Amino acid sequence: MRETDSPRVALPSLDGVDALDQRSTKALGAVAEDLAGEFALRPLLERILQRSTQLLGTDAGSICLVDEAKGVYTKEADIGVGCQSGKVFPLTEGVTGAVVANRAPVIFEDYLQVPGGHVSPEDRASLRGVIGVPIWWAGEIIGSCVVFSRDPDRVFEQSDADLLRLFAGHAAIAIENARLHAEAEANARNEAVAEERTRMAREVHDTVAQGLVSILMELREADVALREQRYRDVERTVEQARLAAESAFEDTRRSVLGLAPALLEGASLEDALRAEIAWANETGAAEARLSTAGVELALPQEHARTLFRIAQEALTNALRHAEARSVRVGLIYAPADVTLLVQDDGTGFDRASMNDRRPQDGTKLHGVGLDGMIERARILGGDLEIESMPGWGTRVRASIPLGRLGGGEGQPTRPIDVLVVDDHPLSRAGMRHMVGGVDGIHVVGEASSGDEALERWRHLRPTVTLMDLRMEGGDGLDAIARITAEDPKTTIIGITAFVTGELVRAACRAGAWTVLGKESAREVLVDAVVAAARGEEPPLSPSTRGVRVPDALTARERQVLRLLERGSTDREIAAALGISVKTVEKHVSAILRKNGATNRTQAVALSREREGD
Repeated sequence: MRETDSPRVALPSLDGVDALDQRSTKALGAVAEDLAGEFALRPLLERILQRSTQLLGTDAGSICLVDEAKGVYTKEADIGVGCQSGKVFPLTEGVTGAVVANRAPVIFEDYLQVPGGHVSPEDRASLRGVIGVPIWWAGEIIGSCVVFSRDPDRVFEQSDADLLRLFAGHAAIAIENARLHAEAEANARNEAVAEERTRMAREVHDTVAQGLVSILMELREADVALREQRYRDVERTVEQARLAAESAFEDTRRSVLGLAPALLEGASLEDALRAEIAWANETGAAEARLSTAGVELALPQEHARTLFRIAQEALTNALRHAEARSVRVGLIYAPADVTLLVQDDGTGFDRASMNDRRPQDGTKLHGVGLDGMIERARILGGDLEIESMPGWGTRVRASIPLGRLGGGEGQPTRPIDVLVVDDHPLSRAGMRHMVGGVDGIHVVGEASSGDEALERWRHLRPTVTLMDLRMEGGDGLDAIARITAEDPKTTIIGITAFVTGELVRAACRAGAWTVLGKESAREVLVDAVVAAARGEEPPLSPSTRGVRVPDALTARERQVLRLLERGSTDREIAAALGISVKTVEKHVSAILRKNGATNRTQAVALSREREGD
């Protein structure tokens, strides 16, 4: 084994760059392009290995992740050899162990010299020279990059170590980017879980509070009837209390499952409010009344649920805390928003002093409800005002904005919440950019696999889901079938890089509303989202609905694309095909246009994805 010098730096050393030929510089540039926007670690490391092994004249290599604190390393990626990817080994073994021990590149003239190597016996017999370099980040070794040769005449030198160190520097960036991205996704998931818990706490609190008030009112009436020996009334009120308890239990269950309150199931907000006010009047505790202004609108479910829960909380507070005798509920429709007013003549309160009161008098629960109302309105971009003074009653005013999209003049329509599902970050970013910038369309979440899509869909309940049909981390067709099995009314648009009749029919059988190609223009995608949200029929027949088959590449364009996939420059492509550089540029432009790509890297990625489809 021979040891070479290596500076301990976080980024790749530039030593030896002058000695690199144009091909080497181009390969490093291609690796840098690969790093842009891509966060999946293993595919990136495999591409780095492919570039580095090609330049070193070999076909085998591996990249390991090192954890010096634990004294182990993990086989993360390999090409050309069976290096037991995913397995964990002690730092006393293998080329990686030697690299870490020497804190510098190492060279073995024959793989048989490697202490405790883990290459399979079949590969071990064919391997000769080995070179390994450390992957540094922030002054620490976080991995190793190893290249194997099967040529007995191939002898690795210092220049090879210099070149491989540069690729190791790119590997360091890929590893760190993947780590940061994983942390960001974990934080996002934690935030989503925390937000869902808060939402559920609000829902359960509102439901339980309203249910308890109803039960207490009925039991109070039963107590009065019992003292007055009105036994039939006792029986009736106890039965009403039982029914109120059952109703509270059902609405609590619906809250936990993320469903709309039972009174809103198949009914408008006005109908649900009338039923709630009827309950308030039946208690005999107060006289309640509903009044409306403007033309009634079919509100989005989330808007109706939010306003209904706010009204429920305000009514419960008026009956339970304020001892109100009169409650007025108003609903005002306007082109830009809808406003809910709840006003009572109860005792009122001083909210600033609420936190200083004793928990047992109920004011703590009361305060939680008020804060929940404010938070509900804020989530939908609205605002809520609470005016109250001791002895002068309470007034609650909640205003929620309405989105506009494609409706007639002055006709608001429901905002469209979109979930974007694709295993390629660039594709997700592209779809998010295309639909998210349109007024009234909100991208509320993303997912990178079918399983994750189902989980996000359950939490977000989007209006429309854009679902990639082929994903490495979970099949989109299966996800569509599972989601539509839970909610047949949900709307999913299938997205694919290569549209075929068979794939379209499979997506429609699974429950997709339509299928679009990834090369679809922005207006096509937006029009489809809007039409799907409105509940319109798909644009074409079931066998070809929404399908736009991308223009086929010519034979010459396919040749150019194959060379682009190898990382060839325009000049190299021109020399290989015997055409001018200007002609190559024209072919590349045609490839980008037909693939719906913005650059060469994306065109290559889309081409590979279509081959996978």
